[in-house]
Amino acid sequence: MVEFNKMVVMLPVMLAARKLDGEDPNVIFYLRCLYGFVQTIAVMLVVFIYFKANAAAKESTNAVKIYVPSPPQPFVPPSDKKQYQEKMLNDHLSSTAQKLLGSTLFGILMTAGLHMWRGMIVGLAIQSIMAPFNLAENALVSTLLQKGGFVNLKEKRIFGEKLQEEISDADEVVDGEGNVIVIKKEIASKTNNKTKSLEDVLLDVWDLGADADIKPLMAMLNKKNVNFATSENGWTPIMIMSGLGAKSAIGAMRTMKTMGANPEQLDKEGWNALHWSAFHGSADAAKVLLDKDVYDGITLGLHKVADKEGKTAIDHAKEEGNKDVAKVIEEAVGLVLDDGTSEGMRKRK
Repeated sequence: MVEFNKMVVMLPVMLAARKLDGEDPNVIFYLRCLYGFVQTIAVMLVVFIYFKANAAAKESTNAVKIYVPSPPQPFVPPSDKKQYQEKMLNDHLSSTAQKLLGSTLFGILMTAGLHMWRGMIVGLAIQSIMAPFNLAENALVSTLLQKGGFVNLKEKRIFGEKLQEEISDADEVVDGEGNVIVIKKEIASKTNNKTKSLEDVLLDVWDLGADADIKPLMAMLNKKNVNFATSENGWTPIMIMSGLGAKSAIGAMRTMKTMGANPEQLDKEGWNALHWSAFHGSADAAKVLLDKDVYDGITLGLHKVADKEGKTAIDHAKEEGNKDVAKVIEEAVGLVLDDGTSEGMRKRK
């Protein structure tokens, strides 16, 4: 419907723009005012969307694996499988917001540059009218203005995406270069739906984020495997719980403690469990990890460990804007250093 409306508007606008008198100072002045007003509103909207989308991308509930339809290709037979690209929802949200901001600013610079350099006014006229239509096509703009903003994104499907369990035999998953990817769902079907491994269950919990049902995972854990680490990234159950954000995660962490879960264990990036809670904004998890009656993370020195980039958990908390987690860590450190005050922490800044 948007495409149809654009064509109906664009053709007469292009024809009318070509008839404008580019030598008339009044015409030029009014066009500049109109273009400046429209693009100012557009930039303000896009910048607002950029910050809102990036804030939503940091929420643990949006750390979900999705399958986004690939851009349509010309001359592809209708009988071919529909292609999807595997993405993380939060990463795709952030990159889409960045592209929207970049393309908007580039378009303004290009049009304004051609006008100032070559005196072209056709671009000013066309972009003054078509900018709202172009923005209306963008998934992020329509999400903000028509779908209630960047909440419950998993249910809204703003990119026309599918979840892993919705990929069917009529679909094909490809990477950025068009190479076909065999996803776990297909592998499971070829093995007659054998019981999932601990690693599969652990990764499924992380993919589902705050909506995850952790009961199957907890049923599989025991004292022998509670410190199991995934083969690719070295993620452990206590790390997943520390960053998950699910309501039941805190109780699970306490249960894992009784099994011998080790919050000091590091993943492939050099993160311990406190790094996970700091980066993903789980203040409750940080409290459990630092509680002297549970994991006693201060005595263990969880807050002192620097990852491969040289960043401690509090560094990540501050960089990601997770002030509540940073406060939890600072208070825990201050309690140990100054017998109930945070003066010691301030002296070390």
